[in-house]
Amino acid sequence: MDTDLEAVIRDRNIFLSPADTKSYLQMTLKGLAFCHKKWVLHRDMKPNNLLIGSHGQLKLADFGLARIFGSPDRRFTHQVFARWYRAPELLFGAKQYGSGVDVWAAACIFAELLLRRPFLQGSSDIDQLGKIFAAFGTPTPAQWPDMVYLPDYVEYQCVPAPPLRTLFPTASDDALDLLSKMFTYDPKARISVQQALEHRYFSSAPLPTDPEKLPRPAPKKESRASDFDLQQGPTVLSPPRKSRRVMPGRDGFEGNSFQGVKDDDGNFGDFRQTVGDNTGKNQPVPMSVDFSIFALKSPDRPTINR
Repeated sequence: MDTDLEAVIRDRNIFLSPADTKSYLQMTLKGLAFCHKKWVLHRDMKPNNLLIGSHGQLKLADFGLARIFGSPDRRFTHQVFARWYRAPELLFGAKQYGSGVDVWAAACIFAELLLRRPFLQGSSDIDQLGKIFAAFGTPTPAQWPDMVYLPDYVEYQCVPAPPLRTLFPTASDDALDLLSKMFTYDPKARISVQQALEHRYFSSAPLPTDPEKLPRPAPKKESRASDFDLQQGPTVLSPPRKSRRVMPGRDGFEGNSFQGVKDDDGNFGDFRQTVGDNTGKNQPVPMSVDFSIFALKSPDRPTINR
């Protein structure tokens, strides 16, 4: 794969039109819909886990935290996702959850496409909840009845929700409506991935850009003999990318193999997909590398507490 969505978002030479944003989000949701149809939670959705090929096709990658879901008594760890993409129920310590956690993370990616920067940048779980409540208001029992029963629930000072338009001034009305449904506090009321794909945002003008016409960063410079100076040593280029597993964004993707996915108890489920060529022979897929960022250095992206 040539690049990833984080590189696209952070490249200041790239202009993302509303149709481009719509296309990238649509492919992200189609990939998630494929996973959820197979009863798989991704649990690590973030821009640099969304790889982009030479023809603009976006693929979900890094299924190391993926788990089979659907059993009513199944318990999971809440320490999944990078913090900035973690749903509020996980921040409150939920051990039982469903596909809504992936939807919340996809909403954070949608917001990041609109803003061209990470949306909710908390420095701790408590701070992350504070950032969420500052953006959407403190949830009430009427909005989220089960909130008070979560293991790590703490009461926050009541903060009213600002108009969503003030947070996303350039977004269309349809985009704001979809965002509000994806950012719903109560996971039982949160929109599903399939419902999001059927939202009028994707059928209204402008229609999503064809993937092959989407803007992408310039290719990385390849190492050549001329890059080396006998006096100064080699020029430092981007490190080689490691291979990683990729999930296609739709049914019918050719050349993929399936492997088992371990659950939190170490047992194998029945679903894992890795990218391959059209002959079925797997090819290594690169990980993301370091990219230029906006202006001054931004905070480091949080890592998952293992």
